[in-house]
Amino acid sequence: MKRLTLIAFAAALSACASMAPQYERPAAPIGQDWPEGPAASAAAAAPAGADAAATAGADMPWREFVADDRLERLIDVALGHNRDLRIAALNIERARALYQIQDAGRFPTIDASGSGNHQRVPADLSMSGQAATTHTYGATIGIASYELDLFGRVRSLRDAALEQYFATGEARRSVAISLIAEVSRAWVALAADQARLELVRETLANREAAHKLVARSHELGVASALDLRQSQTTVESARADLARFERLLAQDRNMLALLVGAPVPAELLPGPDLDQVVAVTRLAAGLPSEVLQRRPDIAQAERLLRAANADIGAARAAFYPSIGLTAGIGTASSELSGLFDGGSGTWNFVPTIRLPIFDGGRNRALLEVAEVDRDIAIARYEQSIQAAFREVADALVQQGTINDEIAAQTALLEATTEANRLADLRFRQGVDSYLAVLDAQRSLYAAQQGLIELRAARSANLVTLYRALGGGWSAADETAGTSIPAGLESSAANRR
Repeated sequence: MKRLTLIAFAAALSACASMAPQYERPAAPIGQDWPEGPAASAAAAAPAGADAAATAGADMPWREFVADDRLERLIDVALGHNRDLRIAALNIERARALYQIQDAGRFPTIDASGSGNHQRVPADLSMSGQAATTHTYGATIGIASYELDLFGRVRSLRDAALEQYFATGEARRSVAISLIAEVSRAWVALAADQARLELVRETLANREAAHKLVARSHELGVASALDLRQSQTTVESARADLARFERLLAQDRNMLALLVGAPVPAELLPGPDLDQVVAVTRLAAGLPSEVLQRRPDIAQAERLLRAANADIGAARAAFYPSIGLTAGIGTASSELSGLFDGGSGTWNFVPTIRLPIFDGGRNRALLEVAEVDRDIAIARYEQSIQAAFREVADALVQQGTINDEIAAQTALLEATTEANRLADLRFRQGVDSYLAVLDAQRSLYAAQQGLIELRAARSANLVTLYRALGGGWSAADETAGTSIPAGLESSAANRR
């Protein structure tokens, strides 16, 4: 027992060393502020909450961000049934099990065994010249194999597995946020195509009525055959658009069902209203550093960087000696009844040391691979920061200009509506040909389509900006996620 206690003490001492390089977070390869200019939103330059008219997107739970009850219920279904999110959750469980496998290396493997050996020796081999049968019974408990982690190889492998486990948790949060955004954008696209379909139906009805009037005028000799054919082209063009938007609407529903992971009930489908999707009209970005702290994809990249850093420690430790221990205590007897009698005790203690002398450059190559993997992880971390910066900056630029575009498009629609009325009136009075009416109808239809597109773009941009700011991640985690155990997080923080 004293020897086993000594071994346990040596195991505790072996956990104190690590050859992993000291981790330092790389400097963010971006500016301290969002880009400014005529197209940039004023919210980009102000910290979150500084503008009373703007809402801090990073601090708003998604249930408060989503305004439509049907969309909120649909997102709830998606968080429970989406297969990508389910895979991400299973990846967490897998990474947790892998970490537990590596963590088990810190402790010796203790096994208990019992054995019985029965052997007959023939007379010509026996010392007594007579055949003999021997019986041996034994019971042993001890350490089957244990590596003293003097240079931190086991610890580095464990730390790498732990960081990879944390990275899968961040990946799952990222998938949840992206899923909320994708469902919202698919909802907006479906609502926009629904609005376009209603517009096409209304346009087709108006053009069919106008075509009947032109056909009647042609019969009376007032309108020419060219006017009749031009009127017919507008009708057929509207019919083609009707078929196209019916197809797009069906595809939008299929996409929504794929994202949700289940059939979408009709009562949860949107109508043509594009202004009631989200509860805010403006989102404040705050400072870039705040976004870096909240976006889970950046946190995931940093976790993987920490894991690569720990792998370097394991590769370095391979250059140094490794000490393994095998030990056990037990009893042995020729009689089963005397197995635990006094004087039957046995023990064994087998320390081994392995010193690498020549491996053909294998350990050096493994260290080089670990260092290159670390450099790749740094590049990916910096790339994720730059991508996040660009996503937010692009969304802010669109937020800063979209309302002006909608105002201009609304004015254009009013002008083309009046122009269409006047062109139709002049044709009825015989002042102009039907060509002027045809041009006015096309301009009006394009202006109506453009306004629907811009209104949809405004709602979709708010969703994109909300996701890019990392908004709603805690709510997504509470709704459909398995949080990382606080004990593991605190233990990792202590080691760092």
